Amino acid sequence: MHEHIPLSIPHVSGEEMKYMKQAIDTNWVAPLGPNVDEMERLAMEFTGAAAALATNSGTAAIHLSLAALDIGQGDTVFCQSFTFAASANPIVYQGATPVFIDSEPDTWNMSPQALQRALHDAAAKEKLPKAVIVVHLYGQSAKMAELQALTDRYGVPIIEDAAESLGATYHGKQTGTIGKAGIFSFNGNKIITTSGGGMLVSDDIAFIEKARKLSTQAKEQAPYYLHESIGFNYRMSNVSAGIGIAQFGVLPKRILTKRFIFDYYSKHLVSNTAIQMHSEFTGTYNNYWLTTLTLDVNPHDVMQAMARHNIETRLLWKPMHTQPCFAGCAFYAHEVNETSISEQLFATGLCLPSTTSLTESDLAHVVATLNTAVQAIQEKREIEV
Repeated sequence: MHEHIPLSIPHVSGEEMKYMKQAIDTNWVAPLGPNVDEMERLAMEFTGAAAALATNSGTAAIHLSLAALDIGQGDTVFCQSFTFAASANPIVYQGATPVFIDSEPDTWNMSPQALQRALHDAAAKEKLPKAVIVVHLYGQSAKMAELQALTDRYGVPIIEDAAESLGATYHGKQTGTIGKAGIFSFNGNKIITTSGGGMLVSDDIAFIEKARKLSTQAKEQAPYYLHESIGFNYRMSNVSAGIGIAQFGVLPKRILTKRFIFDYYSKHLVSNTAIQMHSEFTGTYNNYWLTTLTLDVNPHDVMQAMARHNIETRLLWKPMHTQPCFAGCAFYAHEVNETSISEQLFATGLCLPSTTSLTESDLAHVVATLNTAVQAIQEKREIEV
């Protein structure tokens, strides 16, 4: 039996301990400190954003962006349906109501034509959303020019959930820096990690400073603890930031490795007509955080077959509009009266192991096992028919 091949796990650079030791040696082990300052500087340098705020999770960064926009009870926020729950949950934290928008088939991200209908309906009801959360899934940028043209027409800001797309670009511009604000995640399975952590970036410095205040319990300048508004405890720790500094140093290399992994899979799976790779869209540069594909066979069956060979795979995201916790929320499909693109993707898609420490031997094992599994499922289906 081949050793376990994980989906996506941390890949340390070897320099993490140096920065963590500095934090411990100088007793900067609480939230904030010089490592956090350096993480924010590195984020600005890498993305080109004018301001950055390091947080203890990507979810916290999304929540702070909504709070900084004064979104609250009675407001609506449009959110991509095909995503992880962390994209949508902060809307509810703020007491607002999510309206879910379907994906389109090219990028698998927010559908401009579905968003157009949703904004038109909202304007007719004089109930425009206070923000639109666009997600760049699996490292692939959304069609930002089309989406932003729509939101600009109605004066609605875009929050980019770039949790999975650090280093990916849209027409040469870093994802997360195109809308009002962008968020990144440094969770353990992301392209670089701080163990757990996130970042909020924006060219609006005042916006980031407002979020910064909210992230530290909204403390006012006073010789005692004074709070005029509700805040949160969302700052990154100086120890975690030490890990992140080392990880930022290898980010360009990690992106190239992720792209190599995708290219390897594509080259060695191209002959299997039951497999369709999800390649980057024209004008974009995908960091390929996870290599994803769709299948002409049941992905559940494939996932189980791969697991029997000690290979971890994962289904694509189950759309938010189909989740029990969001029952009753409005949803706009890509095509009216058609099965949504996001539901089709969930029913046919799979993520392959994409950890940057995988060897070519590991990748070859994944390819061979996947081809065998798909062929066996096809043959069984033919016999049953």
